[in-house]
Amino acid sequence: MRRLDDFVPANHPLRRIRVMANEALAEMDGLFSAMYEADIKGGRPSIAPEKLMRAMLLQILFSVRSERQLMEQTRYNLLFRWFIGLAMDDLVWVPTVFTKNRQRLIEHEAVVVFFNEVIQTAHKKHWLSGEHFSVDGTLIQAWAGHKSFVNKDADKDSDDSSGPGGFKGTTRSNATHASKTDPDARLYRKGKTASELRYMGHTLTDNRHGLVVNARVTHADGHAEREAAKVMIHDARQAAASADVEVTLGADKGYDAAEFIEELQRMKVTPHIAQNKSGRRSAVPDEMAATEGYALSQRKRKLIEQGFGWAKFVGPIRQVMVRGIRKVDQLFVMTMAVYNLVRMRTLGEVRPVAG
Repeated sequence: MRRLDDFVPANHPLRRIRVMANEALAEMDGLFSAMYEADIKGGRPSIAPEKLMRAMLLQILFSVRSERQLMEQTRYNLLFRWFIGLAMDDLVWVPTVFTKNRQRLIEHEAVVVFFNEVIQTAHKKHWLSGEHFSVDGTLIQAWAGHKSFVNKDADKDSDDSSGPGGFKGTTRSNATHASKTDPDARLYRKGKTASELRYMGHTLTDNRHGLVVNARVTHADGHAEREAAKVMIHDARQAAASADVEVTLGADKGYDAAEFIEELQRMKVTPHIAQNKSGRRSAVPDEMAATEGYALSQRKRKLIEQGFGWAKFVGPIRQVMVRGIRKVDQLFVMTMAVYNLVRMRTLGEVRPVAG
């Protein structure tokens, strides 16, 4: 007789990730118990939340496109069964049941709790500074096409009378139109990109090793990045070791707005924002931009792009295959939690002892 563990190499990178994930899941026993109590039928749900979340981790790590493909691979992939916690002869769940049980995690914000537990593990290993941060946002393409973006009052809109796709030459905006397949998505363009139905993902990273300490999804609009940044850095300021410790925030030129800089200073956060002097006056004082700390923050803030790149190349964030802002937010936060686990596995190899 052999165990599944015997088939996984001792140096396999998933081993360290599984240990850290299990540590985070073990801290969530109280939440999982509350989820069981909420089941009106009594007893445990058809899929244990611990196994469900491990399966979601695998789906992101191995770029599995859908729950159906994930269930199919779990049937014959011993590595997947070992990571999830299934025995060789355990039945694999039906994809629709898996999807339905994932909804329970949204209702109890289990993914957010898991993300926070992963961050707590990084904090215990002294991989976070807790003082110096960077912020940025990225566009997420929604699972909806242009043809679904129709007038909210289609009966009175003559522009939509030509049928699906007959919008050429007409004026469309988020105020008058909405997607039939994903009403939470917004038509948005940034820079030289084309207008697409999108969401906007935001992350706050710690400058020491580029770990994501806060992540969230909002509707896509011109003010979303700065508004999300205020919320995230406020949470970081509240979690600082002391009210007197200096907290800094690095960001690109898009955050160089007088209102945003003033709000950071009100929160006692030093704004290390890249100066935007393209035909205008920067809201960041030149004296601050000349400091050594400012220059360091500007170098460190580029680490945030690695998380976005990983989430879109390996993870499922380039174009999400779920609809609704709550589901997109769950997927984005889980993806950033997985990115942290991958980073932390590497840090565990190169920095096994905290310095």
